[in-house]
Amino acid sequence: MVTLDLRHVASPAVRDLLHLVNHPDFDRAQQQIERLGGCAEPIRLTGQTTTVDTTTGEALRAYTSSDEPTGSLLTTCGNRRSSRCPACSRLYAADTYHLIRAGLSGGKTVPDTVRTHPRVFATLTAPSFGPVHNRPTTPGGDIRPCRCHQLHGPTDALLGTPLNPATYDYAGAVLFNAHASALWARFTIYLRREIAARLGLTQKAARAVLRISFAKVAEYQKRGLVHFHAVIRLDGPDGNTTPPPPSATVTVLTDAIRAAARRVRVALTSDAIGERELTWGTQLDVREIAAFGTDAELTDQAVAAYVAKYATKSADASGTLDHALFCRPCQGRGATLLPHGTPLPCTACDGTGQARPLPRLAVARHVRQMIRTCWELGRLPEFTGLKLWKWAHMLGFRGHFSTKSRRYSTTLGALRDARRTWRTEQARTHAGLPESDPTTTLVVSHWDYLGSGYSPGAALLAAHVWHRRELERQFAAEGGC
Repeated sequence: MVTLDLRHVASPAVRDLLHLVNHPDFDRAQQQIERLGGCAEPIRLTGQTTTVDTTTGEALRAYTSSDEPTGSLLTTCGNRRSSRCPACSRLYAADTYHLIRAGLSGGKTVPDTVRTHPRVFATLTAPSFGPVHNRPTTPGGDIRPCRCHQLHGPTDALLGTPLNPATYDYAGAVLFNAHASALWARFTIYLRREIAARLGLTQKAARAVLRISFAKVAEYQKRGLVHFHAVIRLDGPDGNTTPPPPSATVTVLTDAIRAAARRVRVALTSDAIGERELTWGTQLDVREIAAFGTDAELTDQAVAAYVAKYATKSADASGTLDHALFCRPCQGRGATLLPHGTPLPCTACDGTGQARPLPRLAVARHVRQMIRTCWELGRLPEFTGLKLWKWAHMLGFRGHFSTKSRRYSTTLGALRDARRTWRTEQARTHAGLPESDPTTTLVVSHWDYLGSGYSPGAALLAAHVWHRRELERQFAAEGGC
């Protein structure tokens, strides 16, 4: 084996890459990285798996990570956030697209008759907590000056920030984000009641003839507040396999959504900030989703693509951070408890509970103030249960970015299982193994978590894989062949 003298190579990453390229089993190492599709932060595992014929006790196939060039098996991180892993988030977006599309057009165990069910695309927004810089438009679509008398550009950093930060209701904004999921839950309850009332039925009778199915995604506005985009559909009592009664029309659904949104209230009481009543904003958009193949702008395909786009976004899209800010050793409490209950100030954060001091965060002033408000409210006894310090990087929002009702369509888990089964079958065929009988084969595995990420040289290879596949996708999208 030839020993390379790489002392003249200044870059540690390039030195590591040259070592990797000259490894006797480089082809296998490259194959692992290619299989990850450019994942930015893969999981490293060590262990083994054996497929055994239960009738004869014969080991049909065995694999151990110790045979790999790096001594570990790499698997994708599966992170949905595009800011953390573009490759895995793209796959998550594709799965979300098919999940939403199946609930609108059929497929993935959903009958195609579902496209005849009443369905709308609704957007529920946050109320105003003070005037902010914006880009108002005229009825003709032209941009008008903001209240500050300036004509802001589309990328102006002032957009979404308060005109007067001193009077802006930061406490209300943070608490709205923290209770956004509760507002949605109450909205779905009132929606069922409003539909039943419009059909002249009791709630029990309405449940016997129809069901409300939905899929929603959260999006951050520039002002740091979440709003929800939701596909809402009326089904029969058995879900997407049966139609609702003829009286349950798109008009009934639209009117019920507007009425339900107006009724939602979440009351809060605090000695520090007084009594608050959280509601949805007055800007409520409800539009019918047209069938596929029509000339309408809001088709099932367009809606699915729109929801999938925002399913991979996070709070960082509004200018905040994509990682938690609390100190891990003390879990954000600023101290650890000794066995006899005496608090011991945390030396990692100097008792602040913050992994990094808030004044040093590289964010805009408006975002920093919302983060600071999360910490201040989180220390109040009446808001302890919200754990706002834990969700400060999310500006208080504690819910899932995408959720759906049980009968809307298939699940992300089912899509992943199907993909896993397909890959397993491809690997079996490639290895030339006979088709296994699930009733007579047993897979015995043991895996341990080793760490995350690549070596510096492998990271360069992964970046190349991602860049090459992006170019291939762009070429295909532009009609290349």
